[in-house]
Amino acid sequence: MSHGLLPDYVRMAKPNPPANRAPWYKNTAPTYAGIMLWFVFWMGVPSGGKVQPDPGGVLSQGVVTALFGLVLAALLCHFLYYLVPGLLGMKTGLPLYIVGTSTYGVQGGFIMPGFLMGVLQFGWLGVNAYFASLALAPLVGGSPAAQKVIAILWAAVAAFVGLKGIQYVAKVATFLPLIPLVILIVMLTKTLGGVGDFDADAFVAAGTAGSVNVGDLVAGSVPKGLSLFGVIALSLSYVIGFFATAGAAGADFGMNNSDKKNVQMGGLVGIAGATIFAGGAALLIAAGAFGKGLGYGLGVADAGFMGSVMGSESAGKTMSLLLAVAAFPPACFSSFIAANSFKTTLPKVNPLISVGAGTIVSIVLAVTGWAGDAAGVFTVIGASFGPICGAMMVDYLLSGQKWAGPRAGFNMAGWISWAVGFVVGMAPLVGLANVPAAPLVALIVGAVLYFVLAKAGLQSRVLEMPAAGAAKG
Repeated sequence: MSHGLLPDYVRMAKPNPPANRAPWYKNTAPTYAGIMLWFVFWMGVPSGGKVQPDPGGVLSQGVVTALFGLVLAALLCHFLYYLVPGLLGMKTGLPLYIVGTSTYGVQGGFIMPGFLMGVLQFGWLGVNAYFASLALAPLVGGSPAAQKVIAILWAAVAAFVGLKGIQYVAKVATFLPLIPLVILIVMLTKTLGGVGDFDADAFVAAGTAGSVNVGDLVAGSVPKGLSLFGVIALSLSYVIGFFATAGAAGADFGMNNSDKKNVQMGGLVGIAGATIFAGGAALLIAAGAFGKGLGYGLGVADAGFMGSVMGSESAGKTMSLLLAVAAFPPACFSSFIAANSFKTTLPKVNPLISVGAGTIVSIVLAVTGWAGDAAGVFTVIGASFGPICGAMMVDYLLSGQKWAGPRAGFNMAGWISWAVGFVVGMAPLVGLANVPAAPLVALIVGAVLYFVLAKAGLQSRVLEMPAAGAAKG
């Protein structure tokens, strides 16, 4: 078949050579671990990321149930969202926006997952700017105006660095994840002794009444927290929604791995392991602090909460500052990924304009507080990338566990499965339906529909790749 049918961005793609690859512990695992150690992730694990969390959050059924939901979510992130993109990247040596052309076509893949990945990075930048400004605002008086100014400056500087000088933060970013790691360990040490005294019913009551004294409540009025199923569903929604884009980006990580073992180990340690550690520590800290009588708190990275745990208000503010500093490189990397995506998909548009427009959106999300609804943001991300990961997984399996190669035009099996999966994933956010664990359901819908549509003959034909860019088995 003629190579002329391939767009330049596919035809000219070059696999990452084996000589440039490294063991999992030098690239995939530490990079993913840094993502999962970002305080914006683990601070929301106990509450499920909600702006107005349910009383007791995911701890309303006790510590064991909360940990079970977290572990299940972490394993699903590895096996359903990351593994196939990672293996595709490893086997082909090609990035996501190339291997995605098998699922969405060479024209469709230009838009999704490539361009979509870039667009959603500005949502991440908005989330980063919002929570970093919350952490830093108390240092300058804590007024809403101060928080907004910090959010604007944070997003603007991160976008500039991501566009122009990501190389200057890369080395620093290698070590900054140690800051949240140390803070988690310190707080866990301070609170672990109280986990055995944790009472889930009292915790739920405290979340409703603002008091740890259940006896002050009217008899029979003790509120009910989430059900066991509700706890697990909320954990799945939050963790998977947070991770979905990073899972699809597994192709970009996998192209730096030499074999399947390295792909597996990088995910098991950097994704599942780091998620369980960071999220589990947050759950135990919240439970332990309550058990020790230090108060009710679901936002374990809040300066006030940390000050209470440490017995010093200034210590809490210092830890909050350190967590914000450690969050700056992720903001730069989000901007960097977005800039690369736009340079590839919008080559005729000046990156200063495209990235600048995206940054303005990030700032609007941050200063209006919309980015503070982490659960809502993660629902959008999970709805967007859940069907992508599901369809890519089925496409990989139908092709004999290898990359099928780029497909012509728009592969309708991929696009239809994505559209339906996206609607299902967004349903709870827009009030269409109450879909439990919506990001996971979106993946399942995308996977099942892709299988059905592929078997019905709605896959477009495979185009031949030039020898230098051909897929490897």
